Amino acid sequence: MQARAGWFHYLVLSILALICLMPVVILALTAFKTERQVFDTSWSWFFMPTMDNFRSVIEDGHIDRYLKNSLIISVAATLLTLLVGSLCAYALARFRFLGRETLSYGTLILRTLPPAVLAVPVFVIWAGWGINDTLAGVVLIYVALNLPFTIWLLYGFIQQVPEELEEAAAIDGCGPYEVFWRVILPLIKPGMAAAAIFTFRLAWNEFILSFILTNRYTRTLPASISNYITDTGVEWGKIMAAGVLIALPPLIFTFVAAKQIITGLTAGAVKG
Repeated sequence: MQARAGWFHYLVLSILALICLMPVVILALTAFKTERQVFDTSWSWFFMPTMDNFRSVIEDGHIDRYLKNSLIISVAATLLTLLVGSLCAYALARFRFLGRETLSYGTLILRTLPPAVLAVPVFVIWAGWGINDTLAGVVLIYVALNLPFTIWLLYGFIQQVPEELEEAAAIDGCGPYEVFWRVILPLIKPGMAAAAIFTFRLAWNEFILSFILTNRYTRTLPASISNYITDTGVEWGKIMAAGVLIALPPLIFTFVAAKQIITGLTAGAVKG
């Protein structure tokens, strides 16, 4: 009976996994279809693949510019988020001040806001500050979006670091900043790695804000997909090919760093 329950459990999980993977499979298959095959009313799983869509995206889509913008924005947002987030998490975990608990819970609640809700107000504010259509403006909003999760994640790790280690470092002559850099940061590396991975993925994949806050010179890879929606129609083959190229780096990165992600999300858990 227990063996049957185990098989049923894995069967349900396999079905759910297939359902979740179906959009990805359709994306990949459509990328290798011709325009005629894409608009064929009868879906076909077996066809003669073509590389025309990928060739067109790589050769004619200024993908090198968009790739450079995405790398600059993603790396800068990740580094700034880790720096600010780790300092904020340390302050919430170690210092006692008025409104500390409210600020802690409020920070996590902000993470539930979808980026689409912030698009219009952020555009108005950024335009007033003169940083719309700039890479710095996109980096700033991605830092703001990722800070709540990073603070929450690193808060759990810092809570598990014994305060006696900090006291010993202080006795040896280390100031508050030296304690943070030399004692805290080395001990929360798994959490930093997990936060870096999630921040990079969001900054790399996000579409709405990058589309609204950039122009053709500062556009990122996801936002560049809009180039294939023209007044003559939607070039679905090229959109799917671009989607495959955009999805590959974070997908490979996630599989390679899966151990760090799991460790980071479990090792820093705080028991209430």
